[in-house]
Amino acid sequence: MPESGGQDTQGPIPTTADAEPVEAPEPPKAVAAATAATAALRRTSLLVTLVLGGLTALPPLSMDMYLPALPEVTDALRSPAATVQLTLTACLAGMALGQLVVGPMSDKWGRRRPLLIGMVVYVLATAVCAFAPNVELLISFRLLQGLAGAAGIVIARAVVRDLYDGVEMARFFSTLMLISGVAPVVAPLIGGQVLRLTDWRGVFVVLTVIGVLLTAVVFKWLHETLPVERRHSGGVGEALRTMGGLLKDRVFTGYMLAGGLAFAALFAYISASPFVVQEIYGASPQTFSLLFGLNSVGLVVVGQINGKLLIGRVSLDKALGFGLAVITLAATALLLMTSGVFGEVGLAPIAAGLFVLMSAMGLAMPNTNAQALMRTPNAAGSASALLGTSSFLVGAVASPLVGIAGEATAVPMAVVQLASAVAALLCFLLLCRPWQRGQQPLTGPAGDAAPQK
Repeated sequence: MPESGGQDTQGPIPTTADAEPVEAPEPPKAVAAATAATAALRRTSLLVTLVLGGLTALPPLSMDMYLPALPEVTDALRSPAATVQLTLTACLAGMALGQLVVGPMSDKWGRRRPLLIGMVVYVLATAVCAFAPNVELLISFRLLQGLAGAAGIVIARAVVRDLYDGVEMARFFSTLMLISGVAPVVAPLIGGQVLRLTDWRGVFVVLTVIGVLLTAVVFKWLHETLPVERRHSGGVGEALRTMGGLLKDRVFTGYMLAGGLAFAALFAYISASPFVVQEIYGASPQTFSLLFGLNSVGLVVVGQINGKLLIGRVSLDKALGFGLAVITLAATALLLMTSGVFGEVGLAPIAAGLFVLMSAMGLAMPNTNAQALMRTPNAAGSASALLGTSSFLVGAVASPLVGIAGEATAVPMAVVQLASAVAALLCFLLLCRPWQRGQQPLTGPAGDAAPQK
């Protein structure tokens, strides 16, 4: 049977868990208990949303709360600004690489144990950052902080795949976008307020406290969601084979690349917008903060429209294709405006183009995740790791390209955004080939979707 939501007729990729099950008179007690715990978690959807939302928000909080403190760290540790910037790079690299480790671990040992280990390591690494005597130690433990914090990102997505399918999973991803979209906006504001009361070390103290509280919540309320019979028993070799099998699945790879390239357009905006809006178009820091907030609100609102109104009425592929097309059109308009085709343009048209581009991300990002994960019911951890790592790595490559032509033009930002958007759309059309899998909307609860052609 094909998966719901427009799956390829070739079906999900095979994994070790797809083998013929051995018949047993009745399920073991441990399996029955895990099944009951999973059903209980689904019934308490608000609690699950808050816990998984907190795990999803922790990495952006770790990155962005620290941003206002960078100048102070440079002075306090008597280090060059370029060296202090490595504390951000190390954390980002850790978050990207850590997902490749934690994802397969969670497929082998379940979600709960790797998550709790990751959270404990995150708390310890963050505490050390708060007392780091020099920048070298700070860089090292920021890397460890990112590696451990990656557990929250990858396992949150895997838990969603364990608990939900079809329309319910797509809606849940849209709800998570509400939290993950707000976190980067409020994080610098929280960091700025912390710096009014204490120094840069206080930011890490606050992050340590947040980590402790979130660890306690996970320990008490987030039960295991991966039954024993669906776990993989192999080691590193099997994990690599599973990831290789995922990448060989044309449709999964298409969704992964489409989502990662759309994320690259988002990273280009985050990296370049402070300079473009303030230095080139003369906006004040307050105006920039307002526009940044409005764009984030647009992303969140469209994400909620996707989850509450579109899903169940139109197919995920139609919503995703429309979102990628709008991103491409907005990036084209931004390139035409910044390159002078329409003459001198002011801040308002540029801000409008950025708003449309960012808002359309609310259609692209949750639907690529949902469609990719629906193909991998037996390897959700590894699939989630590949989705997250690809997004971070592609975004990290895109970020420095926006300043390649210097400080006098916003053209590089628009070029990176347009190239990323066109590449994402091509990956979706050429690899996912949605017209071959039908366009029926998802309806009803998991498993009740109309069969796809």
